[in-house]
Amino acid sequence: MDDRGQMVLPKEIRKSADIRPGDKLALVSWEKGGKVCCLSLVKVDEMTTMVGSFLRPFLNDISGKGGKTK
Repeated sequence: MDDRGQMVLPKEIRKSADIRPGDKLALVSWEKGGKVCCLSLVKVDEMTTMVGSFLRPFLNDISGKGGKTK
C-alpha cells in the first residue's frame, strides 16, 4: 500500500485472474464484529453477470415474464 492508498497486484495474480490494463474492479468488503475483516476484488463485468443471473428470475416474475399464469 503506498501513501496514496494504491496497491500493486503482482503479475502472477493479474495473469491468473486475467486482469488487464483498463479493467474495472469492484472492491467488496465483509464485516465481522463491526470491523472489515475481508476484502475481495471482482471484475465489474463478472459482477454484472453474477448479479444479472441472480436477479433475472425475480425481475421476470415481477414483470410477469416468468412464464406463470395468473
